[in-house]
Amino acid sequence: MNDRILRAAVVGVGHLGRHHARILASVAGATLTAVVDTNGPRAPDIAESLGARAFTNVRDILGEVDLVSIAAPTEVHAEIATLCLGRRIPVLVEKPLARTVGEADAIIAAAEKAGVVLAVGHTERFNPAVMAARPAVNNPGFVEVHRLGTFPERSLDIDVVFDLMIHDLDLVLSMVDSEVTSIEAVGVPVLTDRADIANARIKFASGCVANITASRISRDRTRKIRFFQRDAYISIDCGSREAEVYRLVRYPDRRPAIEGGRIEVPDSEPLRNELQDFVDAVRFGRAPLVGGIDGRRAVALAAEITERMAAVVRA
Repeated sequence: MNDRILRAAVVGVGHLGRHHARILASVAGATLTAVVDTNGPRAPDIAESLGARAFTNVRDILGEVDLVSIAAPTEVHAEIATLCLGRRIPVLVEKPLARTVGEADAIIAAAEKAGVVLAVGHTERFNPAVMAARPAVNNPGFVEVHRLGTFPERSLDIDVVFDLMIHDLDLVLSMVDSEVTSIEAVGVPVLTDRADIANARIKFASGCVANITASRISRDRTRKIRFFQRDAYISIDCGSREAEVYRLVRYPDRRPAIEGGRIEVPDSEPLRNELQDFVDAVRFGRAPLVGGIDGRRAVALAAEITERMAAVVRA
């Protein structure tokens, strides 16, 4: 299919989906054909601005498109994804892949049966700062993460673990090559009936410990992740898209010295990188950078953290 321009559709063109539509209208190898949204005039407005057709029911596009990006609420991810995959249409599902591990498994099974691409929208994997610093991360011993944001008017169907922390759960799982052995977690509902701020302390078989804090009720936005490992420190600011790497350099004739600083980070948009990877995976018949199994691992860990938080409340 690599010589074809693929017809793309976006399902759900709210806060994030409209950016999916904007990018798919101009990404290499694809063209935006359709947008689907059940919310009043939203789909026609976005479609008209981008030269696409508007629909209110995803079933109406199934024979008209070559790939679908799903940015609808999490509660309908499994329903929409399995419907599209059942018609052998490759899909990208925004994070989290699903509400539960069972739903994630159903999506993965549908993709495997259809033999088509299933990608998951863990956008921070495509953050240029993360991509630039990733080669420096090697067997970290401690990871410190802070993802703090202001109160949103969206994603309130899920708690802060599935809304925000899941970004960093996916990053940590992809950069710490070891199995999780234990989890301690606490979460507090403040402005909603779900946890709005949470902290998880995750231990790995390698001995690494990750301390992850996520909040959607903070005054300022912070998106930082820091790795501490033997003779090195790596700091990534996902918000400003900057990264620093410091190393302990040993010399035979003088004392060791700490050397390093800010590293070069290409100027690119994470969501555009993600969608280009998805389109290329479909065009060239390869696996996406973030696939269904990655999405499932993040959902499973998020579910465990949520259960630990509930256990603390019950105690």
